[in-house]
Amino acid sequence: MEPGEGPGPLGLHGDEEIIEVVELGPLGPDDLAEEMEDVDFEDEGAEEPDAEAWDSEDDEGLEDGMEAQDDSEVTFSLHSASVFCVSLDPKTNTLAVTGGEDDKAFVWRVSDGELLFECSGHKDSVTCAGFSHDSVFVATGDMSGLIKVWRVDAKEEVWSFEVGDLEWMEWHPQAHVLLAGTADGNTWMWKIPSGDCKTFQGPACPATCGRILPDGKRAVVGYEDGTMRIWDLKQGISLHVLKGQDGHQDPLTCVASNQDGSLIMTGSVDCHAKLVNSATGKVVCVFKMESVTSKAPIGEGEEAESNSVESLGFCNVMPLAAVGYLDGTLAIYDLSTQSLRHKCQHESGIVQLLWEESSAVVYTCSLDGAVRLWDARSGKMISEYRGHSAEILDFAVNKDASIVVTTSGDHQAKVFCVQRPDR
Repeated sequence: MEPGEGPGPLGLHGDEEIIEVVELGPLGPDDLAEEMEDVDFEDEGAEEPDAEAWDSEDDEGLEDGMEAQDDSEVTFSLHSASVFCVSLDPKTNTLAVTGGEDDKAFVWRVSDGELLFECSGHKDSVTCAGFSHDSVFVATGDMSGLIKVWRVDAKEEVWSFEVGDLEWMEWHPQAHVLLAGTADGNTWMWKIPSGDCKTFQGPACPATCGRILPDGKRAVVGYEDGTMRIWDLKQGISLHVLKGQDGHQDPLTCVASNQDGSLIMTGSVDCHAKLVNSATGKVVCVFKMESVTSKAPIGEGEEAESNSVESLGFCNVMPLAAVGYLDGTLAIYDLSTQSLRHKCQHESGIVQLLWEESSAVVYTCSLDGAVRLWDARSGKMISEYRGHSAEILDFAVNKDASIVVTTSGDHQAKVFCVQRPDR
C-alpha cells in the first residue's frame, strides 16, 4: 500500500510540491477573503463551549446484541428505527440534531437528552441534518429530497424545498447558505430563509458527496461516475474537473479539505484516496489500499465489493491524513513523504472518522458498535467506548474533544464523555 509512483497522473504532477502542509485540519470555518456578491455573510465567531455538567443516566434497555457494556452518559431513545445522522450546534455544542429511518428528526439537549422540539413533516428517512454556522438554524433533509429549515430559538419551520433524491447536505461555514447534492447530478445552493437559489449541473449521475471549502467561495463535489468538480459558488462555473485517469474508477464516497483549503482529498469505492491541489486541480498523489483479503477467505463474487474508502480527513496540527476503509483498516498517511505511517486494524468496517481539532488524535466509529480514539503519532489505540447493541451509523465530536455523540441501528443516540476537556 503505497502512494502512486512513476509517470502519469498517479504520480507527482509537474512541479507540484506539498509545501503548505503545516496547518492541516478538518474542514472548519475560515475567514472569508471577500464576500460573495449575492450572499450576506455573517461573521460571528463561535463561542467556546463551557464544560458540561453531566447527568448520568442508567440505560438498561439495550436490545439483545453485541454489547451489554454501556459506557455512555446519556441515551436519547425517541427514535423508533435506525438513527442515520447527528450534528452538534457549532456555537455552544450543547444541542444535537438526529435524523432517522422513522422519518423523524429531533433537536435535543446533549447534557441530559431532553427534547427541545421535533422537526416534523418528513415522509421518508431523514438522512441529513445540521446546524448553521451560528446555530441560528437547523436543516433536516430526507431521502426523497424534502429539505426543511427550522429556527432553533423559535422552534419553528422557516423554509422548505423539495429536490430530487437527496445524497448530501451541508451548511456554508460563514453564511446562512445551504448546499445539497441530489441523485440527478445537480448541486443546489439556497440562501436561507429567502430561498434564493442556484444550481450547479454535474454529469447525469448522482452527486454522491460534497464539501464547501474553507474560503466559502468554492465547493468540491464528487460523483458516481468517478469524477470530481471544484465549483465557483459565486460564478456558478466549474473551475476544475478530475475525470478519466485523474478521476476515480468507481463512485466517490467522501471528500475532505485541509484547514486552509489548499488540499482536497477524495475517497472512492475503488479503494483509492487522491490528494488534489485545489488551486490547480492537479492530483498531487494517490494513496492505494492493497486489494488483498488474505485475512479471510474470499467469497464468490464478493471480492470487488469487499473494500472501499468510507471516510477521510486531515489532521490540524501535523501533516497527516487519515483514511477509513470498509474492511476495518484505518490508514494514517504522512503527507510530507506521501507514505503510509500507520495501519490500525478494526474488527469490522469503519463508518466514519473525525480528527480532534487541536491534536493528532483521530476518532473512528465502526460496524461493531464501538467508538475508538487513536494516537496518529504512534498508531496506538488510546481508548474504546461501547454501549450500542448495533452498528454506529454516524457520530460527532464537540470542540474541546470531551464528548462524542453517536447514532446507531439500535434506534438510539448516545453521549459518551471521552476525556477531560483539558487533555
